[in-house]
Amino acid sequence: MKIIDGKAHRYVKFLVYGCQMNVADAERMAGQLAAIGYERTEDTDIADLLIINTCAVRETAEDKVYGKIGEIKKLKRENPQLIFGITGCMAQKESDKLIKRAPHIDFVLGTGQVHELTKVVQEIQQERGHVVNTALDAKVAPAIAEGSPIAREGSLSAWVPIMYGCNNFCTYCIVPYVRGRERSRRPEDVVKEVEQAVAQGYKEVTLLGQNVNSYGKDHKLATFAELLKMVDKVEGIKRVRFMTSHPKDLSDEVIDAIAEGEHLCEHIHLPVQYGSNHLLKAMNRVYTVESYRELVKKIRAKLPHASLTTDLIVGFPGETEDDFAQMLDFLKEIRYDSAYTFIYSKRSGTPAAEMENQVDDAVKKERLNALMAVQNQISLEINQSLQDKVMEVMVEGPSKNDDSVWTGHTCTNKIVLFNHQDEQPGDFIQVKITHPQTWVLKGIRV
Repeated sequence: MKIIDGKAHRYVKFLVYGCQMNVADAERMAGQLAAIGYERTEDTDIADLLIINTCAVRETAEDKVYGKIGEIKKLKRENPQLIFGITGCMAQKESDKLIKRAPHIDFVLGTGQVHELTKVVQEIQQERGHVVNTALDAKVAPAIAEGSPIAREGSLSAWVPIMYGCNNFCTYCIVPYVRGRERSRRPEDVVKEVEQAVAQGYKEVTLLGQNVNSYGKDHKLATFAELLKMVDKVEGIKRVRFMTSHPKDLSDEVIDAIAEGEHLCEHIHLPVQYGSNHLLKAMNRVYTVESYRELVKKIRAKLPHASLTTDLIVGFPGETEDDFAQMLDFLKEIRYDSAYTFIYSKRSGTPAAEMENQVDDAVKKERLNALMAVQNQISLEINQSLQDKVMEVMVEGPSKNDDSVWTGHTCTNKIVLFNHQDEQPGDFIQVKITHPQTWVLKGIRV
């Protein structure tokens, strides 16, 4: 606590790991804490409350968290009044094991208990005990707590969760076990949140879910395509994005909605994970290379200028040289604008962790490098095809390395760098692409 001008100030610092959903969860936690007097800070030294919002999708994410937990032990010794909590997917997965391993943790809050944060913090302020709340029934979808205040980061782009949980049970993935079964927010609640974000000055929203394409299957109030149309009509919205899509549920209606929409961005992130039917079946992805290929054809027929991105996993148990050759051929055929590439990581509690024929780490790394080399060349070629094209860019602000060079994104989610003139964050400008590169497009304003 700091006394400034005779007034007491409490501060909370978040360390957020993992996906955009974790970022959105942190914004909701920050909103709740603001209601009981906490201000968000990036300065660890003045924090009265420190929360790590964790990811459990890959082992490296958990290793980072354990390293940070060790560092914070020293802070707790220096400041015994500091409250330290763990939230998110790793909290859900490990539960009270975290406190047994690191007793300086004050609370562990699961993914379905985010709305109880203020109650937990106040309880610890009064009693200084440990709190663990990670109750989650894998067969029952927990209720969604609406109406929590949101303290958003940034000023242009807002994260808006539309559903929580996942029903797919891919064999490598821990998410259904730590996020629970799918449950969709009511469409009117989503639209209301988008309207509030626009009223606060946000130009762009990204609708979030583990599988947005299955939105509404539980409550039957609206399909994802219908929700997109509702959000597209919100007065003042400039851009609407969404992620992530599961290929088995991406409907013709969603593709049509994007094609016909006014503000729906022509960018689809469509994780394929692998390019052979042998491994897709082992991963329990419930589609084939052939059906995925047909889906991409539909997208490109209706949305010829859309960008297509994906997720890829190498080194999955049982992956053969033939599988990997098929993967590279598939990449060359589909030609993604970009891809997030990952080495398979065992997750205890998932079927893949117990599978035979685990791939050697050296082979995984070799294949990852080969995969990235192919994809990087494709990304460069696609970007080079944009040479001399004029594209609309939403201005975001100075680049990290040079204040005279500003950055923004196109509707297709390309990063564009340009020399700053009189643009302000939130402006929409036309930029001619003069130097396309693998990861960014450089251009001049026209």
